[in-house]
Amino acid sequence: MENEDNIVLAKAEAYAIRIIKLYRYLQKEKNEKIMSNQLLRCGTSVGANLTESNDSISHAEFIAKTQIALKECSESLYWLKLLVSTEYITQIQYESIFSDGKDIQRLLIAILKSAKTNPRNW
Repeated sequence: MENEDNIVLAKAEAYAIRIIKLYRYLQKEKNEKIMSNQLLRCGTSVGANLTESNDSISHAEFIAKTQIALKECSESLYWLKLLVSTEYITQIQYESIFSDGKDIQRLLIAILKSAKTNPRNW
């Protein structure tokens, strides 16, 4: 992967750490189990799939794993919206972590566009 991809991997790891901390808070302080479990799964899956894409054996596999990371990122944004809408997290908490997720989402979209239009750069 190129430098921009390493940036997204670092951002995904930082996002996963924030998701894990939010999960702990929701479980312990808010006694919320269902949405927090869903958020934990997809929020930590972004970086895991990007890590797998680093070890892809083909261009197609790279695209597939990166697309899965994008889908997981999008799902995590959905759960964050539900958590703020149901008042499990504050607007300030939401905006901070949602912004991180949107940044990752934008980077993943750019990586996928580049990979699909310039397969030789893979």
